[in-house]
Amino acid sequence: MKKKFAKLLLTSTLLSGILAGCAAGGNDSGSSSDDAIKIGANFELSGPVASYGQSNMKGVELAVEEINANGGIDGKQIELIKVDNKSEAAEATNAAIKLTSQDKVTAIIGASTSGNTVAQAQIANDNQTVLLTPSGTSPNVTVNDDGKVNEFVFRTSFIDPFQGTVAANFAANELKVKNAAVFADNASDYAKGLAASFKETFEAAGGTIVAEESYVAKDTDFRSTLTRIKAQNPDFIFIPGYYEEVGLIVKQAREMGITVPLMGGDGWDSPKLVELAGAEALNNTFITNHYSAEDPDETIQNFVKMFKEKNKDAAPDAFNGLGYDTVYLLKDAIERAGSTDPVAIKDALAETKDLRLVTGVVTIDENHHPIKTTTVLEYKDGKTVFKTKINP
Repeated sequence: MKKKFAKLLLTSTLLSGILAGCAAGGNDSGSSSDDAIKIGANFELSGPVASYGQSNMKGVELAVEEINANGGIDGKQIELIKVDNKSEAAEATNAAIKLTSQDKVTAIIGASTSGNTVAQAQIANDNQTVLLTPSGTSPNVTVNDDGKVNEFVFRTSFIDPFQGTVAANFAANELKVKNAAVFADNASDYAKGLAASFKETFEAAGGTIVAEESYVAKDTDFRSTLTRIKAQNPDFIFIPGYYEEVGLIVKQAREMGITVPLMGGDGWDSPKLVELAGAEALNNTFITNHYSAEDPDETIQNFVKMFKEKNKDAAPDAFNGLGYDTVYLLKDAIERAGSTDPVAIKDALAETKDLRLVTGVVTIDENHHPIKTTTVLEYKDGKTVFKTKINP
């Protein structure tokens, strides 16, 4: 996931301010121990996309609790140091400085969004600290605009272009759509990336894009734009974006008599989407996502059972699963490296092959992207239902 961010100038003044005052974090194991493996958790625990960060964190915490109860990593307990980046790139940077310079963590897990992860990338590289995002899907999280790979930065989620490609193929091949409209958040690189890959793939499959419209984050009234889209009579509307705006778009579209299938990416995945859109309005809508709690796969069902036991029978969403998987991806790398040296861990992560996790079997490619399956879910009466899996 990605929010657009400003380029940050890291100065000595900023650093001293962080070390003096950035204490927005907790410590799961109480007192620090020289025998512990310190892992930072830099998530959006408050702010506009807190739903993602909170879900990622629950998955991380479950994995850490489980690993520690089973003897830790090579006999060492994980010490989780949590920091709230408040859904802001500057705060994510501040937190990364604190975690690397003050807490001396072995690795950082987070952020949930691409922008808040990229805001930490230079710090991770400069300090040789592994940075793992569970759900940062933009390609530039791990690969800069000049094509250079961020050496210490990795991800657990698939990348944006893959989601757009899957959505386009699903629309063309499964739903037999011929004409589609695209309605994307033009302030979000995440949404623009999905929209571009959807358009390219859909047109390559013989489809026609009859309308391309945009909105801006924080907009609340989408009726005039939806009126223009409706006038073009699309068979399908692709709406990449985040749940806050998407929920209102879906609600207003249905109120205006737009009944065609609607589809988006993992940015829709939040319980708040149903609150905003309404369960009935979400019928005949689809999303690409990282996994489904209804998938009969044994690995997934074991995770679902454990999560429900810890969370009052609530089924885990994709962000829970990605947070959980990220800890196990890191654990596997540390064990194969036989060391907590960040360079050794980084090298082991880059060599990950066929690692079975909840959200898929993962192999890391040369760009630090995981090669893995994706899932298509359908909303039915306010709940997501497993539709199909798409292999890479």
